[in-house]
Amino acid sequence: MAPPIGWWNEEAHRGTPVVVKMQNPNWSIAEISSPDDDDECAVVAGEEFAAAGRGARKGARERNAKQITWVLLLKAHRAAGCLTSLASAAVRVASAVRRRVASGRTDSDAAVFSPEESPLLRSRFYSCIKAFLCLSVVLLGLEVAAYLKGWHLGAAETKHLLLPSSLGVRGLLESLYGGWVRFRVEYIAPPLQFLADACVILFLIQSADRLILCLGCFWIRFKGIKPIPKSATGTSKDLESGGEDYPMVLVQIPMCNEKEVYQQSIAAVCNLDWPKSNILIQVLDDSDDPTTQALIKEEVEKWQQNGARIVYRHRVVRDGYKAGNLKSAMNCSYVKDYEFVTIFDADFNPLPDFLKRTVPHFKDNEELGLVQARWSFVNKDENLLTRLQNINLCFHFEVEQQVNGAFINFFGFNGTAGVWRIKALEDAGGWLERTTVEDMDIAVRAHLKGWKFIFLNDVECQCELPESYEAYRKQQHRWHSGPMQLFRLSLPDILRSKIGFWKKSNLIFLFFLLRKLVLPFYSFTLFCIVLPLTMFVPEAELPAWVVCYIPATMSFLNILPAARSFPFIVPYLLFENTMSVTKFNAIISGLFQLGSAYEWVVTKKSGRSSEGDLISLAKKELKQQRHVSLPNLEAIANGKPQPEREMKRKHNRIYRKELALAFLLLTASARSLLSAQGIHFYFLLFQGISFLLVGLDLIGEQVD
Repeated sequence: MAPPIGWWNEEAHRGTPVVVKMQNPNWSIAEISSPDDDDECAVVAGEEFAAAGRGARKGARERNAKQITWVLLLKAHRAAGCLTSLASAAVRVASAVRRRVASGRTDSDAAVFSPEESPLLRSRFYSCIKAFLCLSVVLLGLEVAAYLKGWHLGAAETKHLLLPSSLGVRGLLESLYGGWVRFRVEYIAPPLQFLADACVILFLIQSADRLILCLGCFWIRFKGIKPIPKSATGTSKDLESGGEDYPMVLVQIPMCNEKEVYQQSIAAVCNLDWPKSNILIQVLDDSDDPTTQALIKEEVEKWQQNGARIVYRHRVVRDGYKAGNLKSAMNCSYVKDYEFVTIFDADFNPLPDFLKRTVPHFKDNEELGLVQARWSFVNKDENLLTRLQNINLCFHFEVEQQVNGAFINFFGFNGTAGVWRIKALEDAGGWLERTTVEDMDIAVRAHLKGWKFIFLNDVECQCELPESYEAYRKQQHRWHSGPMQLFRLSLPDILRSKIGFWKKSNLIFLFFLLRKLVLPFYSFTLFCIVLPLTMFVPEAELPAWVVCYIPATMSFLNILPAARSFPFIVPYLLFENTMSVTKFNAIISGLFQLGSAYEWVVTKKSGRSSEGDLISLAKKELKQQRHVSLPNLEAIANGKPQPEREMKRKHNRIYRKELALAFLLLTASARSLLSAQGIHFYFLLFQGISFLLVGLDLIGEQVD
């Protein structure tokens, strides 16, 4: 039967035109039509044109074949271009890795660690990871051999294996594999499953705590909850002469060998809007470099000549690090004349109205002991490492600190950008050198005495983030080992204190255990130990929602305060798990008083500052006709090019623990392919690559 002819059927049978755009300008644009068009033409023409129709169809097929050939050639050209780009990118990455490894130094260098720590303690953690890696490689080889031989044996089947004497070498291998299966089923799987279930429970508890904090932050925003001072500062006339609204304030700037940032921090503090008669600035220099000491002392003298009330103090014996420095400064006889003390680290640049926005909260609020401001970062977009740090710290300030300050009036003092009532410091016992987190120590002791804290999320103080992984790693080690030292030392005082039961519970279970101990513990144990083990011991299982969905949800909540960093959510999740190695090692050192727990290394600064702030400060100085040495402010304001700094030789460190864990996770990902576990495979693969990049120090800046 002949096909029906009609305009409606013609529309149904017409082929869809395909336009192919060729990359080469010499190639033309072709249209591919359906062979059915030629069939319709042949039917309409009739029998007398049958031969001509067959010729037309043949020509159309030849034309379409040529056009399809051009399309295939175009796709092949694009594929070759992609392969060439990938190959060149791989060569560049490999070359960068080779150069960095060649110029790198391992973290076994004794200069990196404190002299009190023995080499045996230092290498014990790494030796355990290395032994675990060797065992996983052996097990992977055994599992691959079993997979190729088809030995998919269960626990019941292994009981009926023949003895090796009856089957020779093959029987020996099967018996060996069967014995391994029986051993892991009876002795490894039960405790591993128990550990996995325990980590999952801790994971869920910690996730619930984080969710509650986020809900509290949402409630604060929804209701517009914000600390409001009962009275504002005085008028500009009072600013010149001083008055009741401008109490006596002592400003302290502790620093140690920080010649990159001392000028801008001293300049920012000396430009605070506060009566000169009611403010005194102490530059507490612990530098052991004579050149740095001379530079800082010269800068202080220049500001003294300009009329600023500023003094320079230097300790010959640097006992107690920052806590000892602050304690020594508070012992000066003139401190009794001041009511409040403000602390700024050397890389912090407060705005001129900082004191006007913080000190008024103390008026008519005798129970208030601390007002803490938020940090902002001038180099948050410098590299991937600073972006990931910014995500963490934005969540810490906007969620943790703000919620705790609004609902329970307690949080950990951040060590800088805060105003203390001197009476509260003295009531809490003053600065103590017993831990490396003197700021958290004084906050806990003041809280036990009944003092209240306020966090101001809208008052910011600019500072720097560590730009190299080496500096960030040392900072995180101190921040996580110190709380464990403090928990061990302050637990008896917490139990004996007169504060309420719920405040004691919050301090012990939430502040210390859950947020300082549990988070690094389960993150390292669950994702770096238990998950790889479950690949070799499939009888113990981790659900996909534990590996993928819950971590992704928690990362999404963490990134909400820094919404612009949302494209970095996957690197953030992987990097946080990578940092769990350093944090886990730190909490173990703090709990068991290992040598590295008392290591204090000043975080390396780069001296970056906001160019806009420097320009405005330069214009202000020029307007007031001050001749004070600032970091090339006049040249910056006039747009003159700055002389380039002398290039320093830089190198990378090779981190053995991270590299060993990278190969362990990659080995486990290869094992997961045998059992076709998709989500587990991808997680282990990308997490292993993350450990590899960090282990080769390919994240952040190089170290001078």
